[in-house]
Amino acid sequence: MLSFSLSQGDSMAEDTLEVVPRIADIPAEQWDSCAGADNPFVRHAFLDALERSGSATPETGWAPRHLVARDALGQVAACAPLYLKSHSYGEYVFDWGWAEAYHRAGGRYYPKLQCCVPFTPVGGPRLLVREGGDRPALERLLLSGMIELARRHEASSLHVTFPTQSEHDRLTGLGLLGRIGQQYHWRNRGYECFEDFLADLSSRKRKAIRKERERANAQGLDIVTLSGSDVRDEHWDAFHRFYIDTTGRKWGRSAYLTRDFFLRLGETMPDSVVLVMAREGRRWVAGALNLLGGDTLYGRNWGALGEWPFLHFEMCYYRAIDEAIARGLTWVEAGAQGEHKIQRGYLPRPTFSAHWIADQSFRDAVARFLEHEREAVREDIEDLAEAGPFRHPQ
Repeated sequence: MLSFSLSQGDSMAEDTLEVVPRIADIPAEQWDSCAGADNPFVRHAFLDALERSGSATPETGWAPRHLVARDALGQVAACAPLYLKSHSYGEYVFDWGWAEAYHRAGGRYYPKLQCCVPFTPVGGPRLLVREGGDRPALERLLLSGMIELARRHEASSLHVTFPTQSEHDRLTGLGLLGRIGQQYHWRNRGYECFEDFLADLSSRKRKAIRKERERANAQGLDIVTLSGSDVRDEHWDAFHRFYIDTTGRKWGRSAYLTRDFFLRLGETMPDSVVLVMAREGRRWVAGALNLLGGDTLYGRNWGALGEWPFLHFEMCYYRAIDEAIARGLTWVEAGAQGEHKIQRGYLPRPTFSAHWIADQSFRDAVARFLEHEREAVREDIEDLAEAGPFRHPQ
């Protein structure tokens, strides 16, 4: 565990930060007092499951370097999930082009520091501050600490990916480069049932979704939604098989998440899990994993052992909408990419990231690229939203 001190502004006082190589070394209740309860992915239990399961470790290119600031009593006042990376896999804010350009210019892009939740393209808080803390001061301290740590590791850059928009705005105000992406999210407009949602759509889109659901549910499969103690080891074992099989076929690479990760998730965060499973006879054949947040259902992973028309749409999109309406949630976030989601009621929303680059000339080049990219993404979001299935603007 590394500790170092930073002077803040003109003050003679120095604030001490700790760099912690295992989140298990930080008391869960202290971390969670900063993370809050609304976003399941920044909770201690989720990050700990990634590390203990072997999914996010130095051996997989994710070396934890969590940053912790303590108060005068030694309690955690602020923290940030932070990793020293030797590659750019599992991040979903793609900087492969930056790495290649820096390499061509004679630079060494890796290692880099990543403030994020591994393998999780979900927006949420990244600079975690305990309620009642001096947020502006503690965020500045965490950012200064991350930059200092990047320098000590001779890292090319620091990337804060999928922060909230307010965090993004504050980080860019402190000098980081801002980047905008997009995802497709569904919004609950006070619906009491799925038919209320369909009534908001144009006639043609409404009929298309009904037909998809009818076909998906007429293939001899039993589709169930499980949560809490209803999710057992047999479900996780089956789901992991789907996940491994689908990852290999779709992406042609090894899966990021281990079987032990899913088991730990079920053990330590059962009330956050919503697992949609499909069974053919007595055999589980497909599954979609969601996690519950304060006002959002987050679609995370999908897998299947075969091909069934429209089953993916039913289990990942429509059953998620059913669940969100039943629970009174405002949003469904169904993961990264996929313009096909638009016609199923999931409209584009911006996502954010913020970047610090050590080399000034390379920083200037990236800044020029991002200026053009931001404008293009904003225009794309506007154009795609206009092509949505709703009868009236959303």
